[in-house]
Amino acid sequence: MSEKQENFTLLNGRVKMTRGFYNPTSDAVWLAAFAPNGVKTVLDVGIGTGGVSLCLLSHFPDLEITGLDISKEMLDDYEKNMTLNNASIKLLNADILKWSTTERFDLVITNPPYFNGTPAKHNAHHNTDIKSWTMKCCARVKPNGYICIIIDTLCVAKIISVLDKKHFGNIEIFPLFGAKNSAERAIIRAKQGVKTGTTIFQGTSMNNNSILRDGLTIDSLLATLGTL
Repeated sequence: MSEKQENFTLLNGRVKMTRGFYNPTSDAVWLAAFAPNGVKTVLDVGIGTGGVSLCLLSHFPDLEITGLDISKEMLDDYEKNMTLNNASIKLLNADILKWSTTERFDLVITNPPYFNGTPAKHNAHHNTDIKSWTMKCCARVKPNGYICIIIDTLCVAKIISVLDKKHFGNIEIFPLFGAKNSAERAIIRAKQGVKTGTTIFQGTSMNNNSILRDGLTIDSLLATLGTL
């Protein structure tokens, strides 16, 4: 069996990654693709080895990103990935559930640890209370700022309940479909302090190459997708 290459890429080579402690999946690409335009400061909660933030920078190079993660090992790998991509991101080794700060951001983006089971060797969160995680993320959003989350569809109701409690509106849900007839993932984007309702988009395949390979944002696709 041939050995795996030391490095791999996302977005058809636009983002370079070192194969290491944790390797991002297509969820990272999809989440970055649904980030809103026009923001300046971003907090990536559970940044891991950097897949989401590096894809985000490929769409919006001028962003000021802060990355937060409980795992020092993954942050060490992320520093290698920053070097590969000539990126500059502030990294914080902290637990979002315990982090004490007054700083707020235009956008908080996160791929929550919705996995339940045996904790992984890379010391990341598992079996986490998704509502608590989401509430902590919401608290770091500036007035009129945004939160953007990718989640297993089984957890969507929990996310929406928190967003409603924390006064987020203009909720947009973009479903992602795999081999099943029902959606397997949902990306949720919401704005703080507004009262407008919820839009559920038609969604698309998790293997859509317009996003994964060609590097389009989801907003670029929405001109050709209707709402349910």
